[in-house]
Amino acid sequence: MAVSSKASIGKNVNIPDYVTIEDDVIIGNNVEIGPGAWIGNGARVADNVKIFHSASVSIVPHDLKYRDEPTTMEIGEGTIVKDFATLSRGTSAHMKTTLGKNCFIMNYSHLGHDNIIGDNVIISNGSNLGGHVEVDNFVNIGAMVGIHQFCKVGKYCMIGACIFVTKDVPPYVKCAGNPSKYQGLNSIGLKRRGFTSEQIENIKNAYDIIYGKVYNVSDAVKKIKDEMEKTDEINEILTFIENSTRGLIGGVRG
Repeated sequence: MAVSSKASIGKNVNIPDYVTIEDDVIIGNNVEIGPGAWIGNGARVADNVKIFHSASVSIVPHDLKYRDEPTTMEIGEGTIVKDFATLSRGTSAHMKTTLGKNCFIMNYSHLGHDNIIGDNVIISNGSNLGGHVEVDNFVNIGAMVGIHQFCKVGKYCMIGACIFVTKDVPPYVKCAGNPSKYQGLNSIGLKRRGFTSEQIENIKNAYDIIYGKVYNVSDAVKKIKDEMEKTDEINEILTFIENSTRGLIGGVRG
């Protein structure tokens, strides 16, 4: 066990054998750390986090431009980081990697540098996120998924297993297949999160326009703005499309 005396460690923190904690580390209260875990400089671990054995938190970014600048890797309250997961700290581009509250990061997953991961996100075994990926709240990512750097994933999405995502995935949808495509709404997930039948129907109507055969994305957005009620869900979709930098995943229209 090598725990720096310079690290700030809260109350009721379990630190078993073979754990490494470097100098510039802040750990909150009631944190559980498994044997062999490595918690590097820049780690900011909130209360009630569980870090399982041999996980690595705040590792040096996989970026040749990184020059050991002081950046952070922040983990929100109640998040679970399972065995052998690797979580990179940020680079000068964003200065931090953030992982939200109540997330579940499974075995052998990797979060790249400067990722922005929301709350209640599940990332399944062996999935890898490139640098600068953004994942919004309540997203479920299947096993063995690769997400290209700079991609965005909207809230309440379901990403199927064993696929490579190279474009932005808009909110509320299922994404699966190779190449990865829009596969309809994440209806079961939405119902579980309390969305009403009316809300789900409105979301479906919007995506019928976006991924239908009549309109390209720009014209679809205009039609939605002109003809659909601007509910919170519709505004979320429109805002996501406006902020998309890699373009949307393909789907029925293609």
